[in-house]
Amino acid sequence: MAGEKILLIEDNAVNRDLIQFLLESQGYQVREAVTAEEAFEVLKTERPALIVMDIQLPGMDGLEATKKLKENPATRDIPVVAVTSYAMKGDRESAAAAGCVGYITKPIDKTTFLQQVAAHLATRVKA
Repeated sequence: MAGEKILLIEDNAVNRDLIQFLLESQGYQVREAVTAEEAFEVLKTERPALIVMDIQLPGMDGLEATKKLKENPATRDIPVVAVTSYAMKGDRESAAAAGCVGYITKPIDKTTFLQQVAAHLATRVKA
């Protein structure tokens, strides 16, 4: 859905630029945060349709941040898609247990990534 707001939480500038480029190429509005703490500040005043969350963040990691988002009534219904360079056995399950609706591994396959984003936004709209 072009025009939807997406919060991208990614500490690596190269990855952040790539993901932002991909999302904006589809017409999404992207707001960036480098840390979970910065994302919580953004969420005080903005309401994205979807959050793309790197799992390995400085300070509070992405799974911990997702758990906090899901505990908060103001943010619990925002879908979170995990993005990670870790693809170890059990990581997908850990992300789901934390509250993530999707799990994308790096390096990012642009087609798969954009399909997942669109699918999670469509699911959110129907709900």
